[in-house]
Amino acid sequence: MLSQINSGAVVGIEAFPVEIEVNAGHGEPKVVIVGLPDAAVRESTFRVWTAMNNSGLKLPMGRITINLAPADMKKEGPSFDLPIAIGIIAALGDLSDDLLPRIAIVGELALSGAVRKVRGVLPIALQARDAGLKAIMVPAENAEEAAVVEGLKVFPVRNLREAVDFLNQDLKLEPYDLDIRSVFQANSYYEDDFADVKGQESAKRAMEVAVAGSHNLLMIGPPGTGKSMIAKRIPSILPDMTLDEALETTKIHSISGSLKSHQALVAKRPFHSPHHTISDAGLLGGGTNPMPGAVSLAHNGVLFLDELPEFQRSALEVMRQPLEDGDVTITRAAGSVTYPCRFMLVAAMNPCPCGYQTDPKRECRCAPTQIERYRSRISGPLLDRIDIHVEVPAVDYEQLRKLEKGEPSGTIRERVTRAREIQQKRYAADPGIHCNANMRSKTMHKVCRMEPDAEQVLRTAMADLNFSARAYDRILKVSRTIADLAAAETIQTRHIAEAIQYRTLDRQLWV
Repeated sequence: MLSQINSGAVVGIEAFPVEIEVNAGHGEPKVVIVGLPDAAVRESTFRVWTAMNNSGLKLPMGRITINLAPADMKKEGPSFDLPIAIGIIAALGDLSDDLLPRIAIVGELALSGAVRKVRGVLPIALQARDAGLKAIMVPAENAEEAAVVEGLKVFPVRNLREAVDFLNQDLKLEPYDLDIRSVFQANSYYEDDFADVKGQESAKRAMEVAVAGSHNLLMIGPPGTGKSMIAKRIPSILPDMTLDEALETTKIHSISGSLKSHQALVAKRPFHSPHHTISDAGLLGGGTNPMPGAVSLAHNGVLFLDELPEFQRSALEVMRQPLEDGDVTITRAAGSVTYPCRFMLVAAMNPCPCGYQTDPKRECRCAPTQIERYRSRISGPLLDRIDIHVEVPAVDYEQLRKLEKGEPSGTIRERVTRAREIQQKRYAADPGIHCNANMRSKTMHKVCRMEPDAEQVLRTAMADLNFSARAYDRILKVSRTIADLAAAETIQTRHIAEAIQYRTLDRQLWV
């Protein structure tokens, strides 16, 4: 007897339909799986047989042929365990087929028959809905994730026996219901707040400007001045995520396996901070079956690189293309996958190997050649892609002892959100531009209109400080963001002057 089960698999961040065909015949007891299965899929027969036996279900006595269609696409992972088991039971005639044509099934089986959490449920659920299916059966731990998809009933199951009884209509399961608005509200609180940061007003202002225009930023300062503390509070001033952004971000985290059990959405903007020993593949993504890297896990959020010069030179250089394009393509012999990676890069570093070159209270013992070697670990092309360089000086005792709180993150976020709204209206006709940092040259000439005095200040700075053409573009973009924060139509002198101050390394003749 032949049975057909709907399921799905993931390539990149998108899913494709997989039809599992199971034929139960006579002859030598044997199981054959075809359709480009990987090792985890081939091993599923052992898990399925033991789970069926421990669930008190009848085992097949003859030859079982399982086909995973389309046969030319590789199938990976243990998520086919549950649909294969259901297909075998249906092929043996022990399962009603009334619901099977209208439902997709995914899940891993434990030997006990329990259904375990799997990766990639959200893109599979989206694909199932788009394919016209009415429902999806998922592990209980993935129910919230799948329930994000509107127009698709989600039936969570905890074990194989429960799944069989439901499909035979011997057990009633209520579809899992999720209030997406409550998910966003539950994620609106940030424990880390800028109100806790003592002093560092210039650094906090630079952060506000960077976030308002999604500009990449580099902090330079001695150890212990609060660079990491400030960076960790950036998500608290980022604009709230839209549903589309949350869905796309959740897809990436679901595929990578970093989504927590019973987590519906990544409703807060990600803050990803990899260690400086990370490899090229860890940063961009890779592996035999390419998985998202750190740049993709920070999609729609912040990628924080602490101690920037300590990262491998090759790892930093491979970030140049993702910073420009907003996506990364990983190519292997079996094919290529593309992951989105539009993130805001925030980096921190010491001014010299010992860290105390700019500290007025501690003596720097580094030789000029050591400082030059340390700074040269960051290439000019990568540095050119960082719009804002800001110094973070040591905080004196009096500032640390102040009892009053600083400006809270909520107040800063309101200003940032207003500036972002101005940019969204400005670039509404150009879907490739999301904020000022993404401006193209032809757009820049239209939207970065300067007052005559402001233009004279920039002309003088270009001549006296020997700024490059790329630095000129960065100054214009940042000054446009500063003007947006002030709700100004044109770029004024004070906007240009502040933007010039954010080119610290250019003004110091960085080597």
